[in-house]
Amino acid sequence: MCSFFKNKKVLKAVANGWVIPIELVNDLVFSSKMMGDGFAITNHDGMIYSPLEGVVDNIFPTLHAITIKSKSGELCLVHMGIDSVRLKGLPFSVKVKERQYIKTGAPLAEMDISILKKEEIDPVVIVVLPEIEKGKLLVKEQEVVLQEEIFKF
Repeated sequence: MCSFFKNKKVLKAVANGWVIPIELVNDLVFSSKMMGDGFAITNHDGMIYSPLEGVVDNIFPTLHAITIKSKSGELCLVHMGIDSVRLKGLPFSVKVKERQYIKTGAPLAEMDISILKKEEIDPVVIVVLPEIEKGKLLVKEQEVVLQEEIFKF
């Protein structure tokens, strides 16, 4: 196999849903790429899976965000909901532990969409690479299935 394919770095869909460019996320910190480049998924069922293989680096105390360090060293942030931090973990059930090695597609968390909707919180899932300023969205504003290649970096 040629080395181009060995060095291919992609993030995969973290859920079945609708992919949108990060610029369309309704949060200036993410949409302006202050946190790095990436994508978001809306209209999902609340089951969230790992976009890449690596080690769970950090689970935020409020359970709304998980960072994963890829095999090649890049950090990936999976952020669940806009302003969901204020719910102090209530709508989230995390399925991994810090320092756990996970494969692409491993279950990360489950979001209770009904709680988020009741609290008027956007349940969008945002996936960003804090250390990557520019990547390439492979699909835009369309339905995606779990583990579909979404973002190249």
